[in-house]
Amino acid sequence: MAKRLTGKAAVVTGAGRGIGRAIAELLAAEGAGVVVNDLGSAVDGTGASVSVADEVVAAIRARGGKAVANHDSVADFAAAERLIATAVKEFGAVDVLVNNAGILRDRMIFNMSEEEWDAVIAVHLKGTFNCTRHAARIMREQRRGQIISISSTSGVYGNSGQANYGAAKDGIAGLTRVAARDLGRYGITVNAVCPGAMTRMAATVPQTARERRAERGLATGLGERTFPLQNFGPENVAPFVVYLATDAARDINGQIFLVMAGLVALLGYPAPVRTIQRDARWTPEEIATIFPHTLGMDLVNPAPAKEPS
Repeated sequence: MAKRLTGKAAVVTGAGRGIGRAIAELLAAEGAGVVVNDLGSAVDGTGASVSVADEVVAAIRARGGKAVANHDSVADFAAAERLIATAVKEFGAVDVLVNNAGILRDRMIFNMSEEEWDAVIAVHLKGTFNCTRHAARIMREQRRGQIISISSTSGVYGNSGQANYGAAKDGIAGLTRVAARDLGRYGITVNAVCPGAMTRMAATVPQTARERRAERGLATGLGERTFPLQNFGPENVAPFVVYLATDAARDINGQIFLVMAGLVALLGYPAPVRTIQRDARWTPEEIATIFPHTLGMDLVNPAPAKEPS
């Protein structure tokens, strides 16, 4: 291995399992000193166990890598500051931040509780802000740094039953684009990855929900292409995330990528598909007349209404 990150310090949140662990281990294999952050909670965010992060640290050290554990919750602003400070204390800097920590509390929007909404937003969206904000202060002084956040197709395309998760993940995409503009001038890049992988979180989605999402979901632009199931391990996401952390990617900033199996896709910025325009103000009646034959052509309703049984 080329050791492209020798001398660099990285923080990976939610690094105790799945995609986060795969990223942390590959960063370490490339020579980075890694802060392995994980609260050690269940998929829904309840409970805690220090052994989850500690096990990853032990595995990295057993292979000759450098790593330390952190067990703080990224949803806590002060705790996130301690997390970033750990990298500076242990490795002298923070060169790479991977915002990966997340939980699931799926529920249809009409059944979702305020607590289920708040908990998911706190970990995914606020947690990404917390860590990015504290890392950015140090990276700005260093005049260098790479921030990679984990978004999701649930946010950019939409998944039934995941209003909280999808809102948070699309929020991360928006945060990425804004932070890239704020920080690029200081030599800091900010990008996001929407991964496709079989993980502990993905395994909690019932088969009926998977089928419903497949029926109702909007097309992802992948056409009919399919991939062998064995290619959906978390380790298939890690290489592209690690690439974004290297100097080879120093000019990539403010971008969102889809990474699954052997596929890496650049997702475009939102752009007008069709437009209608006139000099005067539109009236509702005029819009109702012209919309179906212009903007409304071929629109797909992801969940058309059903007649009562």
